[in-house]
Amino acid sequence: MRGLTVARRPAGDLRERAARALGGHGWAAGPTLLSTLASGTAAATTLVIAGLTGAAEFGQYTVVVSIALIVTVGMLMSLHYVMFQELPRSEPAAHPALMTTALLSTLVLGTGLLLLTVPFAPLLAVPLGVGSQTVCLAVALALSMTLNQLTESFLRGLKRYAFVATLKLVVAVVYLAGSVFCLLVLEVRDADRYLAGLIVTNLVFAAVAVAGLGITPRAWSSALARSLYRHGAYVTVIAAFTGVLFGIDVIFLNHWASRTDVGVYSVYSGFPRRLLGVVFFDGIGLILMPTLATMDKPDLFRRLARIAPSAGAATALVSFAAGLVFFFLLRGHYPFSPVLLALSAAGIGLHAIFHVYAAALSMGGVRGARVLIACLVAGTPVTLACQLACVAWWGLIGALVGFALTNLVLVTIVIIAAGRAYPQPAAGGRSIGDSAVRPEQ
Repeated sequence: MRGLTVARRPAGDLRERAARALGGHGWAAGPTLLSTLASGTAAATTLVIAGLTGAAEFGQYTVVVSIALIVTVGMLMSLHYVMFQELPRSEPAAHPALMTTALLSTLVLGTGLLLLTVPFAPLLAVPLGVGSQTVCLAVALALSMTLNQLTESFLRGLKRYAFVATLKLVVAVVYLAGSVFCLLVLEVRDADRYLAGLIVTNLVFAAVAVAGLGITPRAWSSALARSLYRHGAYVTVIAAFTGVLFGIDVIFLNHWASRTDVGVYSVYSGFPRRLLGVVFFDGIGLILMPTLATMDKPDLFRRLARIAPSAGAATALVSFAAGLVFFFLLRGHYPFSPVLLALSAAGIGLHAIFHVYAAALSMGGVRGARVLIACLVAGTPVTLACQLACVAWWGLIGALVGFALTNLVLVTIVIIAAGRAYPQPAAGGRSIGDSAVRPEQ
């Protein structure tokens, strides 16, 4: 009994120990859980649409979303990334001008691109291998996604984490409920209807997010707009490269294979990528990103080199297990192959390693961004040629092979480049380029 008495701890002491274990980030637990739940609900909605519309219609859904993700890079120009940095470190009086300038500039650019797309849609549709309506729908979806991401960055930049996570969850639940009603009660199987619903929910989120934030046209500043776009230039270049590298496989497959193969490929590769995004960006990324920005870079990449293989293997296993669940839920609507699922899981594991290294370089300021851009410039010609050849020769299987090889090439390049850019210091010394006076910009 005496031993039991000694082992007990006061409640206050336990709370302090828990706070120390969370590293001061205990505040993030609730918002992170809600945000992850919202993203999981959105992913579940996509799974429901995939299962009840069929592979061909879901192929159309996937093509439109893939094109939209690429277009979003040009519309957003990484202003959401700028807001993550500028809003927390600026004075409250400067917030209305920052948000107004970012929002109105994005609206002008995005709406201009949309209006320009309509008359030229038939010409743009030819190289993409899709119809004119698909092009217009993809650009409209891109505009809604752009506004969604930008306005979410406003709330996160203002540290309104609980509100933005709750709003995301409510919107995701409404979209899920509406989709289920249309699929099961109204028996609507047209993928374009659900894409239109996605556009509406994105716009509703944006409208609610900006309410009460002091957005006023008078606060717009041309000088501030130029500054914001310069700030986001490096990240935009990175986003453009990755958007093409990890989005063009669907366009290639849509050209060389059938729309049904595109739908099947999305189940094998698209869902695991979305799951990885939920875990990385909405889960651990909330705390991981600031941590990466402040760590000593040579030490960071030394640690990454040590844990990357096991982290990639663990991600691959989780991806394979999640794939089994996906195909069980779809219950025969899509052809199942353990070999294809294993190939997909290998690609996802490499994809996770690349994204961790990319995040570490991106959080290294201008120097890290330049290193990452150089890696992408070096790897893009090889990886695009690889994807094109694999898809043209082997169709669905080739798309999975091409995705895995693309990530393998990029992982190899970034590991070599990071090792050269941030060499390990000699015993008792600092690494080359480190400064004891001025931190990295």
